[in-house]
This record gives sequence, C-alpha cells and structure tokens, in this order.
Amino acid sequence: MSIESYLEQGGVLTSPSNAPARYRGELMRLMASFVDSELAGSAGFADVINTAPGIKQRIAAARIVLEKADHAERVLKIMGEFGADMGRYAVHQPWAERLDRDADLGAARHGGDMRLSVFHYPFTGWTDAVVMNVLMGLATGVQLEELVKVSYGPLATAFREIAPRENRHAELGLEGLEQIAADTAEKETARASIAYWRPRVAVTFGVAGSARFDTLKRFGLRHTPNEDLLARWTDKVDSKLSALGLG
Repeated sequence: MSIESYLEQGGVLTSPSNAPARYRGELMRLMASFVDSELAGSAGFADVINTAPGIKQRIAAARIVLEKADHAERVLKIMGEFGADMGRYAVHQPWAERLDRDADLGAARHGGDMRLSVFHYPFTGWTDAVVMNVLMGLATGVQLEELVKVSYGPLATAFREIAPRENRHAELGLEGLEQIAADTAEKETARASIAYWRPRVAVTFGVAGSARFDTLKRFGLRHTPNEDLLARWTDKVDSKLSALGLG
C-alpha cells in the first residue's frame, strides 16, 4: 500500500522520514499558521494586560499570553523536525504589529508570516480585547476538535495537550464578558465589538466548498468541511452571547 493510500484510509505517520513531499508541505503550512497565530495572539494580549480593570483580570490575560507562547513553542519543535527555519523564530518578529482597524483583509494572509488574518486587527481597549478573546477562543476550540485528529501522530498529541488550555482561555474570556455585560455602558461597547469581531473571526474557517479541503482530507489532515466547523462555532457563539444578554 502506498503512503497516500495508507493516509486516505486513516493511517497515522510518526516520523518525518516517511512523509511524502506534498504531505510535508501541507503539514508545515498547517503548523506555521498555528504557531504564527499563537505568537501574534500572545503579543496582542500582552499589550492590553495593564488595561484590565482588576488584578484577577490581569492574571487571566497574563496566563493567556504565557500559554499561547508555550503552545507555539510545542508545535514549533515539531516543525523543526521537518527542517523548518528555526532561526526565523529566534530573532525579533513584529508579532504585536497590527494594521488599521478598518482594513478589510478577508481571509487573506498579509505580511511576512502565516498568522490568521484576524490577528492583524488592533484592539481598542479592554472590552474589545475580551470580546475578541471570547469569539476567537470559541473558534479555536472548534478548530482544535479537528486538529486533534490530524494524521501526524506527534502533532495530534501536542494538540490534545493544548486543547484544554485553549478552552480555558475562552472560559476566562466568558467570565470577563459576563462582568462587562452587567455594566450598562460597557454592555453597549461589547455589542459594538461583537459586531466588529464576529465577521472577522468567521472568515478564519475558510471558504465553503474549499478545493484544498479534498486534498487535506486525503492526507488525513482535515476531516470536517469548513462550513460545518463554521456552523458549530456559530451555534456556540449564539448560545453563549444569548446567555449574557448580548445575542
């Protein structure tokens, strides 16, 4: 049986040595997007730690900053086994750099890294950062449900270890958003932020009927179509926001 057939039938690889070239390329792209998004997300939240309204909120934000950087490092080690340019990550990178708030990137990559487009937009304050953390945290949870099933065994293991902590980040965000929703003035600010961030997070799931999905599915790197993942996220967001009176 060829490696391609093995993967298509649910096989799992455990070493870079028997990974086909196209598989390696797609796997590296997946890992680079995750690593760069985690580093950009960590850097973005670092900038808002001191805008938090209390010590508990600062601790939560600092925890998110630390753990996202740790998650990036875990996956980066696996990238290194595939020959990734580790030196690129050893030097300063503008992970905290953001574009104009009104920029319209859609799902397009921008600049010199592979972060998801949503991580190019800046925060306007604490409430805005909490809203983005909730919406993107719920999206990351849905996406990790997919990523824990990737056909490269060591990466699937890393994602299984990462997933509970990323889910906790979303929970911390929801705790903060609950406090915000209890304040009439901040509740309106939150609604405006939800209207801003929701479509920008939605595009991170990719387009419906993606042609690349079929290739990734054959390699065991994807299992659920983009539109189905988006629908799961939409249901979760609707439920959480409705419970807070923000739906």
